[in-house]
Amino acid sequence: MPTYHEILTADLSTLTTAAERWDGMAKDFNKQETAYRRDVHGITLRPTFAGESQQAANARFSVRLTEFQSAQTEAKAIASLLRETHTRFVDLRKKLESARDDAIAKGMKVSDQGVVSLDDDKLTTRDRQRLATDTDYGLSMRKSVTSWQAHIDQCVKDVDDADKGVEVAFTTVVKGPDMGDGTVPGFNGKAQGDIDKYEAQEADDIARRVAKGEKVSPADLAELRRTFRDNKGDKAFSQTFLNGLGPDNTIKFTNALNDLAYSSDKSHENVYMDLQSALADTVANATQVPGSVADMPPGSPKFKAWLDSADGAFYRQWTQELEKYGTKNYGSKSNPLCGYQSFVSMMQHSDTKYDDQFLYQMGDDLIAADKTHSGLFTEWGPGHDGIRADALDGLLAVMSQNPDAATHFLDPAGNGSGADHVGNDHLNYLLDSRQWPKHVLDGVGYSETDESLSHTGLGAALEAATTGQAPGGYHSVGQHTEPQARILQHTIDTLNSVNQAKKLPTNLTLPLAHILTAYTPDTHEINAQSDSRFELPPGSTGSTWSDKDGAHITVARDSLTKLMRGIANDPTAFGHVYAAEQHHAHDLLAALPQDASKTVISNRITDCSRAMGAYDGVRADIIFGERFNKTQWSADFNHGLSSSLSTALMFKPKKPEFLGMAGDMATRALDLYTYESNKEHIAEANLKATEDNVKLYAAGQHDVENMVRMWGQSRGNDINSDWTKQYVHVGQQDYNYGRDRALDVLRADR
Repeated sequence: MPTYHEILTADLSTLTTAAERWDGMAKDFNKQETAYRRDVHGITLRPTFAGESQQAANARFSVRLTEFQSAQTEAKAIASLLRETHTRFVDLRKKLESARDDAIAKGMKVSDQGVVSLDDDKLTTRDRQRLATDTDYGLSMRKSVTSWQAHIDQCVKDVDDADKGVEVAFTTVVKGPDMGDGTVPGFNGKAQGDIDKYEAQEADDIARRVAKGEKVSPADLAELRRTFRDNKGDKAFSQTFLNGLGPDNTIKFTNALNDLAYSSDKSHENVYMDLQSALADTVANATQVPGSVADMPPGSPKFKAWLDSADGAFYRQWTQELEKYGTKNYGSKSNPLCGYQSFVSMMQHSDTKYDDQFLYQMGDDLIAADKTHSGLFTEWGPGHDGIRADALDGLLAVMSQNPDAATHFLDPAGNGSGADHVGNDHLNYLLDSRQWPKHVLDGVGYSETDESLSHTGLGAALEAATTGQAPGGYHSVGQHTEPQARILQHTIDTLNSVNQAKKLPTNLTLPLAHILTAYTPDTHEINAQSDSRFELPPGSTGSTWSDKDGAHITVARDSLTKLMRGIANDPTAFGHVYAAEQHHAHDLLAALPQDASKTVISNRITDCSRAMGAYDGVRADIIFGERFNKTQWSADFNHGLSSSLSTALMFKPKKPEFLGMAGDMATRALDLYTYESNKEHIAEANLKATEDNVKLYAAGQHDVENMVRMWGQSRGNDINSDWTKQYVHVGQQDYNYGRDRALDVLRADR
């Protein structure tokens, strides 16, 4: 392994010098070929030379002539490899030098051997005192040294990986399928001047042996890992490797890695999982497509034209074969394993973002397979370790890591413009038409249950598609695009039309809660009914629209209420959307100008109170419905309401036209409001479920009361002043109105 010092001091110019000499050797061989063709091989072509002796001489002389030609090919290939080696090493050395310089700029010292330490000469007196007395500061400095050392060490390792790749190429370039007649050492007439191709060929050989179940040495596996590391991000290598392996052997390779990791050789699981990740990255790199789904969706004339080009040749051939082997059974009859299941599960190990067009086409192909082959993605019995049975839902999970891809795939309006427009029914199929795969036990008895991970991928993809951000967290309120809002609009309308809004699939609940927090300004207006642009008659469907704040949804209030009731089956999730409304209402009040008129203030309090009432109508239906453990539900709800993830860190409203109170006072008012609210919710959970208690429902009224009082106090008004009380009264009246409307919707739908 080359050392730090050797890398920085090596004379790399010798590589280009050697390349020039090999080019000169090729020219000399060309001269010899010309002379040999004229003076020796040419004799056998003269009409005066005939018979068996002529034939024998011609055959022997032709072999020698070919060797002169092969020698030129090999010499030129070696020259090309030397130049590529020079380019690689120069680039890698620059990266090492840059890492060293960056470390020095951050107060480090780097020795000639690459050892990193604090540069004492750059430490101030204050720094020295802190190092001696402040444990945390000292630990931070040590971590910084360790981090820079790891960075430099990785740069050295990258050179070592490249060096071994060069060794592979130079070892292989002098070998070939046609190396003369055996009487003298031959030359490689098929030599190539491309390091990537030689590395890909060796990697392909090792991967094929793994796929066949052959015993592969630790050294070969280490070499395969090194090759993947050395070529990470290299599209040419990725396509060469996958083109040689083909989809069939790629699937067999990933199946073999899974078997080794989970069954045959668990002690080296990390090795096989690392190879899975490297293989997934290779697929992601090899399948990159120019443009995007937005302008060149699969199926469009523009996309088809690219497929027919030289640049699209690999993609076209490989995806066509993947479609062929995707439905092939690689398992047994009793526990089948289709190619798509293995392939998509492997894709989930990638650290590289997949191209949106590739994901779109994969999704199209999987939906087609899902429709054509009944039960293709069913999970039978124990299934297969490391492999998700529902490949379509698994692909949606992969797609969620590329939010733009998820948006394009689920947008019911389709993609592309003019002649290149391509429509799709993906979202409708997933929400309505699809028969979601089951988990089947077929032994002593037969039973079907929902797959435990059912809809997880769809939930993640919906979250990414409607927010433009990766799923799994809480999304700041920002400007949504038309496609993002359109997907949410269609989702809410469809879930209501198929009567699933109130009884959501379990794994859709939390993602939909995450989504609604990002659309709180819209849901607030729908429940407040103060803006006609958000109003729709009960049971009807609307469309999205845009203004300076981005795109908005227009959903019937009863449809939104039913969806919120479905989310409330998960009390923590409902606590999050409830908290988002609390924050939004608080911020709307805080944004009122100091000189706002009574009418403006009353209208703002009315809107906020109606919206809060709508949420509490849903909560009332839960707590007084006798279908839950009320105390536990309320405890979980309060956890979601007050957890750090559901505070202002995740809810960032647009900048108000006027901030009526200082930041610290606003935060303090909101904290007091939330604290008092939590106490009321816990107390209410212990009430007996009676019709009278549903009507009284004091906790929600107190929420509004606290909200208005804390806001009034922030404006310099006593919480018990007549000024405050009049607005509390307004708020409580409209809270009751909003709550009762929500309860009416839910009761009518029972």
